[in-house]
Amino acid sequence: MQKTAAAAIDTDPELTAMLRENVPRYTSYPTAPQFHPGVDAGLVRNWMETLQSDHELSLYLHVPYCHKLCWFCACHTKHTRHYTRVATFLHALHREIETVAALVRGKGGVRAIHFGGGSPTMLTPEDILALGKALREWFDVLPDACISVEVEPNDIDEARLDALAAIGMTRASLGVQDFHPKVQKAINREQSFLQTKAVVDGVRARGAKSVNLDLLYGLPHQTLESVGVTVAKALTLAPERIALFGYAHVPWFKKHQTMIDEAWLPDSAERLAQSQLAARLIVGAGYEAIGLDHFAKPDDLLAIAARTGGLRRNFQGYTEDNCQTLIGLGPSSISRFRQGYAQNIVATGEYEKAVIAGQLVTARGIEFSIDDLARGWIIERLMCNFGFSALDLVERFGKAGQRLLCQASRLAIGGSGRLLKLDGDSFIVPQESRPLVRTVAAKFDKYLETGTIRYSLAV
Repeated sequence: MQKTAAAAIDTDPELTAMLRENVPRYTSYPTAPQFHPGVDAGLVRNWMETLQSDHELSLYLHVPYCHKLCWFCACHTKHTRHYTRVATFLHALHREIETVAALVRGKGGVRAIHFGGGSPTMLTPEDILALGKALREWFDVLPDACISVEVEPNDIDEARLDALAAIGMTRASLGVQDFHPKVQKAINREQSFLQTKAVVDGVRARGAKSVNLDLLYGLPHQTLESVGVTVAKALTLAPERIALFGYAHVPWFKKHQTMIDEAWLPDSAERLAQSQLAARLIVGAGYEAIGLDHFAKPDDLLAIAARTGGLRRNFQGYTEDNCQTLIGLGPSSISRFRQGYAQNIVATGEYEKAVIAGQLVTARGIEFSIDDLARGWIIERLMCNFGFSALDLVERFGKAGQRLLCQASRLAIGGSGRLLKLDGDSFIVPQESRPLVRTVAAKFDKYLETGTIRYSLAV
């Protein structure tokens, strides 16, 4: 009988040690810590002006506010009880939409829009409607565009659900984390199963075709039993997608995470066991495993993309969105152009001042070299497909690809095929080592060799 990944890693001291390594999540390459102020508003303006009419776009809108701060969260957000601050931000966001649209309108239809945060559903129904209207007025939003919204069940009411339906929401993504009250209290995110179910029922009744649930493992006080119960309850809601993330404990980056006592956290072996148990339960319920930590029903677009080679990875995780240009709007948002990444000003007040002055608000970024593109392609294929074609690598990137092919060969030979092995034309991560795919991807990250940035656990 084939050993499970957890059992295989547990019996290999070197692989077990890798569980405790801190590596990037690789939702981009180069990763955000490598961004620098050399990529400024002038350069990004040039990138926008080079867009062609056949370049479809995706938009990401970041709402940097929540009603209450969850201790586990590592996003750029802040809590507020005063909606006037949100209204001021929205005034600036509308101005940024106008400024950016003036540069890119007519250069490609919008294929996807993602509202993230923070909590976009803390906006009033009137402000949700106004934002949806502005996007359609200023951009060429395609009739079949995917419009996804991160929904906080503690914010939502009937009027907000109606507003989301009115702006054309096609997918709702709900943060569940864990249904156990002790875990919820420890992360300052109390949310009952019935409350979650009411939101799922509400978005579906209004025509949304896809629901995603975010689950976490590695949280304070979580056990195998509590993870199993949470997954079982989540499955009764029959979501089209499930994302299963490992809690990233980074108190040196997000100070509010110091509210979580590290003694409450499971160790690396327990984290792996929790993730493996949840994955088995989800797959056992008929979902297909997508990449490292996503699952989807077989007829979902994400599962279809995974089967047909169209799966991608960006700052929202795994996606079927193949647009080469993603424009981020709002403070801290990150854009991806064919030439590189660009991040907006993070501080909300500074962002608002710059936007009202009519400026693009790029603070930093990175311009791609051919080596970056080749390494980024390898890392994305590893994260999406657990492997990559050697022939495809060289055909796409020439000499840069050949150099990395030698590196992959050394890794496969030197590691005795435990992390990477050659299978015909392709380099493949063995089944038992796939929980460590971020560690494998890190072997191709040239910036880690000299960097001093701290990351979250590999599993």
